[in-house]
Amino acid sequence: MPVLFSRATLVTCGLAIGTLLLPAGLASAEEDKVIATVNGQPITDAELSLAQSDLDQQFSRLPEDQRRAAALSAVIEIRLMSEKAKTDGLDKDADFQRRMEFLQQRALHSVVVEADVAAKVTDAEIRARYDTEIAATPPVNEVHARHILVKTKEEAEALVKELDAGGDFEKLANEHTSDPSGKTSGGDLGYFGPGQMVPEFETAAMALEVGAYTKVPVQSQFGFHIIKVEDKRAQQAPEFDQVKDQFRSMVLRDKYFALVKSLRDAAKVDIADADLKAGVEQMEKQARGEAEAKP
Repeated sequence: MPVLFSRATLVTCGLAIGTLLLPAGLASAEEDKVIATVNGQPITDAELSLAQSDLDQQFSRLPEDQRRAAALSAVIEIRLMSEKAKTDGLDKDADFQRRMEFLQQRALHSVVVEADVAAKVTDAEIRARYDTEIAATPPVNEVHARHILVKTKEEAEALVKELDAGGDFEKLANEHTSDPSGKTSGGDLGYFGPGQMVPEFETAAMALEVGAYTKVPVQSQFGFHIIKVEDKRAQQAPEFDQVKDQFRSMVLRDKYFALVKSLRDAAKVDIADADLKAGVEQMEKQARGEAEAKP
C-alpha cells in the first residue's frame, strides 16, 4: 500500500487532518445539558466533550473511566484562570489578541475542512479509489509453508533422512521442532510473502515446488530449518472493509489539496522574505508532485 502522507505533505497540509477529528457540532439537547457551574456560569456536556477531544493526548494514560472527570477538572481550572485573566486585563494584550485571531482562523479552517472536504467524501468514491489502487498493485506471490527448526545441522540431516524414508512431516515437526508455535501445528507457518521471513528462509521456500521439502537444511540465525511448501498463490488483496478508513483518508487528502489549490489559485499571496518564499514554493512544489503521483 502507498504511504499516505510524507513529512512535507503533512506540513503543507497544515492542520487539516488533525482538525477533522474534532467534534462536528454541539447542537443536541443532551449536549446542552448543564453538568457544572463555575461562579454561576454553566459548563455544558458539549463543552466537556470538546475539552475531552482537545485534551485527549494528556488523558491517554488515564483509565477510561477517569478521563471524563479529569476533563471536567481541567475545564474548571481553565474557567477560573480565564476569569482571572479578564480581571487582570490580560485579554486586552496585543499578543493575546493576535493569538485569539489565529485560533479563530484555525477553528474556521476546521469547519471548512469538515463541511467542504470530509462531509463530501462518499462511499462510492472510497470504493472506486480502493479498486483503482488494488488494480494498480503489482501481483506478489506468497507461499504456504511448514518447517522443522532444530539447533544443529546433524539433527536436521537426520530428519531429512526420515522424510526421505517416508516420514510424516507434520508428525516429525510436532516431535522435534524447537519453534514453540510449531509444536502443535505440524510446523505450520501459514501464508507469507516477500520480506516477511529472514532472507535465507524466504529464498529457499520460494524456490521449492508445491509438496517439496528442502533436501539440504537451511541455516538462519535461529538454527537449521527443514522447509516444506504446501501451496503457492498470488497474494490476496485486503478486504475493502479492512482498509476502508485508509482509503477514505486518501480520498480526503485529494479533496483537501484540490480545495487548497483552488483557493490559492484565486488568491493573491505575497511573501516579502525571498528565502522564505523560496522555501514555501519548494514545499508546495514537492507536495503537488506527491499528490499528482498518486493514482
